[in-house]
Amino acid sequence: MTARPLTTIGLMSGTSLDGIDAALLVTDGVTVMERGPALTQPYPDDFRDRLRHLLGRRPDASSASIIDELTRRHADAVKAVLHAAKLTAAAVDVIGFHGQTVWHRPDLGETMQIGDGQDLADITGIAVVADFRSADVAAGGEGAPFAPLYHAALAAPLAKPVAVLNIGGVANVSWIGDAGADGAPTLLAFDTGPGNALIDDWVRHRAGRSFDAGGCLAAQGRVAGDRLAAWLRDPYFARPVPKSLDRDAFATLLKEVEPLTTTDGAATLAAFTVAAAAEAGVHFPAPPRRWLVTGGGRHNPVLVGGLAALSGIAADPVEAVGWRGDFLEAEAFAFLAVRSVHGLPLSLPSTTGVPAPCAGGQTFRPAPMPTDEQAAGVL
Repeated sequence: MTARPLTTIGLMSGTSLDGIDAALLVTDGVTVMERGPALTQPYPDDFRDRLRHLLGRRPDASSASIIDELTRRHADAVKAVLHAAKLTAAAVDVIGFHGQTVWHRPDLGETMQIGDGQDLADITGIAVVADFRSADVAAGGEGAPFAPLYHAALAAPLAKPVAVLNIGGVANVSWIGDAGADGAPTLLAFDTGPGNALIDDWVRHRAGRSFDAGGCLAAQGRVAGDRLAAWLRDPYFARPVPKSLDRDAFATLLKEVEPLTTTDGAATLAAFTVAAAAEAGVHFPAPPRRWLVTGGGRHNPVLVGGLAALSGIAADPVEAVGWRGDFLEAEAFAFLAVRSVHGLPLSLPSTTGVPAPCAGGQTFRPAPMPTDEQAAGVL
């Protein structure tokens, strides 16, 4: 039986900590019928700094105020999308609320995304699906990456195979082949290595900038080849796929570029992101016809151009095929929220290493509004 299309808003706060991306979709969780308004609400610097202090550790009681503020900022993003779409909350069936990943250790059976799904449902008056990753990790999966099923849905009309590389804080790839006998696309996904996180942290430390805009610093620098070669010998790259990384998995490498100039450090870190992505191709069942690059890294010509040069395969921003690179992950969690509502898998053995296709997500419904009499204390 065909699942009913739902109107959904997806929310994403990535490891780059730029802000909240929000996007509206109409989908049945298999195909996308409509893509509505999408927007980004940047984080103020002071909140971003407080949020950054939670990365790499398990949240505790001291995190409560930040979690509350994070949730309310997501509610504001929902309201902004509703305003842009000229819709009321009643017109939206469900919100896909990813939250902010602060701790990702699938080797310990743990992944943690902060944000209060019940509070978001109560504030917006819309049902919320949150906690997308924990069921996968509990079942033995990596809990990441989680956008591949959405990439595959969008890629249905494209010539295959195609590789969708998301360069966020961490970089991950979805290799999508032709459909199998069951009609489902052949799909393989994993984290390739660092994305923008090391570059961002480096230029923040050395240049006082939040990121290397347009790859300008990296373009002026020289790659420290000895360091790059050593980094590529890290055991992570020899591990079988699927596999995933925490944002700060390679953070200690920043000490190794400290003796370099600002531009040489940026160039070397950018080269690491590119080389790790290009070498990920050894895991693909067949070379892709093209790379489609999404995430903030698609704006960096050093990364995109370097990927094409090193792999020998054309690399283009996803806008080349009509996708919205700034909002692809927000759209993905809108799509996954609907799959969760319909009881469809959110992850597969070939995307996270989970033993069998795995459903997930926890649904939070808004608390009933009190009647006038209850509000007045009569009942």
